[in-house]
Amino acid sequence: MNNTEKIIGEIEEFHRNIEKWFQGKTEDQESLYKELLSGFSTDFKMINGNGDTVTLSMLEDWLPSVFGKFPERNIEVENIEVQYSDHHGLATYTETQVTGETANKRQSSAVFLLNEEKALWLHLIENWM
Repeated sequence: MNNTEKIIGEIEEFHRNIEKWFQGKTEDQESLYKELLSGFSTDFKMINGNGDTVTLSMLEDWLPSVFGKFPERNIEVENIEVQYSDHHGLATYTETQVTGETANKRQSSAVFLLNEEKALWLHLIENWM
């Protein structure tokens, strides 16, 4: 698997899994929780659409509070563009979350650490559209 495939695969897999998490659609909540977090560097930081900084430990604490809270939420990722070097990748993409009649869209930029097996999320910046 090349670096572009690793990065795109990680983005798509995370969004599939977070959609399941929001919907509460899993028979093994603990396994899905571990899978969601397995793609993140311990140094992960995100700046969300509101301008707030979120660390990995904050994400770990937040996830249980939203399990199954949005059974109708669907998430779509599109327009993924990737650049990379031997050890890092940068991806931009558009994410749309639809819950009932409400849709919100964000443009995201993510930096990944690359290793032999996978791409790990290091930094994520989301901007509301």
